[in-house]
Order: sequence, then C-alpha cells, then structure tokens
Amino acid sequence: MARVVYYTATSLNGFIATEENSLEWLFEVGEPEDVGFDRFFAGIGALAMGSTTYEWMLEHEDLIAHPEKWRGYYADRPGFVFTSRDLPRPEGADVTFLSGDVAAQVDRIRSAAGECDVWVVGGGDLAAQFLAAGALDEIQVSVTPVTLSGGAPLFPADLRSDRMTLRSAEQHGQFAHLILEVGEPARADG
Repeated sequence: MARVVYYTATSLNGFIATEENSLEWLFEVGEPEDVGFDRFFAGIGALAMGSTTYEWMLEHEDLIAHPEKWRGYYADRPGFVFTSRDLPRPEGADVTFLSGDVAAQVDRIRSAAGECDVWVVGGGDLAAQFLAAGALDEIQVSVTPVTLSGGAPLFPADLRSDRMTLRSAEQHGQFAHLILEVGEPARADG
C-alpha cells in the first residue's frame, strides 16, 4: 500500500508560508544542497494538496498560461486538490478536485499512486487531516534559518513523540532536513 508522506520546508519557528501565503522567505536562503529530493520524488506516484497551495502554484508559475510547466514539474503523476470551490485546471494536467473528508478519499489517492508513495505537497492543515484519517506515514521537513512573525503553521495539530520516530537528521547547506516516521496512536486498554 502506498505510504503518505508530508514533504515540506519550514521556518525555524514553524511556518510554511507567510500570512500573505508567500514563500519568498524560503528562496532567500538559497537553493538547498541535495536533500535527496530527486530520490524522494522518484518514489512518488500521486500528489495531494490543498487549494491554497494549488492556487499559489497556479499564480506563481502562471500555470494556466503555461500548462506545460505542470508536466515539467510533476510529469504524468495524478494530482488531487482538496477544495470546496471551482478552480481552473492547467490544460493537459492530471488534476482531480476533491471535497469533503480526507478519510473518504485516501483509498482513491493511494490507489492512484500504485506501488509508489503519495506526496502531501501542502499545506500543514491538509497533512493534519491525513493524520486524523490515520493515513499519514512520514513527515520530511527542511528547516530553514529564517523566522517569520506569523503565517501558515507547519502542522496545526497535536502529534506527540510517542507517535513519531526520528529516522534521519542531516545538514544540507543552510537547511536541516528531518525525516520522521509517524506511527499509530497508542491503544487505550479498556
């Protein structure tokens, strides 16, 4: 079964975007040395993202005017966007819009990934919904030497150390890349 992996970057104080949904702060740090993204991405079979992330990509990359960029970034991997609104789709992009509870869509997304993993591209709220659905298997996060006064949190839910195991911590230039395995909640004896 496909694993679900939340792969992202965060400020030192735990924000993945500014209050204006900007990621410009991330690019101030410079390109990270190889944090294994190519290896990670080679194992991805499907993408899941929230509407804010999707809309940022549409605008930032001008994907409606340049739909070929979608394939350039994601090839023919299917993308699933959780939204309650009608949003445009880049021509030729394999994008499916979903609404409602993540738990009701997990099997469909995992099936689309085939033998590969699902990448929760963003954001933190969507990753927390996958956790609530019992479907988040791993968190990969690159921590940057930047602090922000506010914005979108990395992970707006309780996830305690009894459910996470640090598998790797590596320095890549100015980035600290962490890989954490997410386990099942402890069972209450009753």
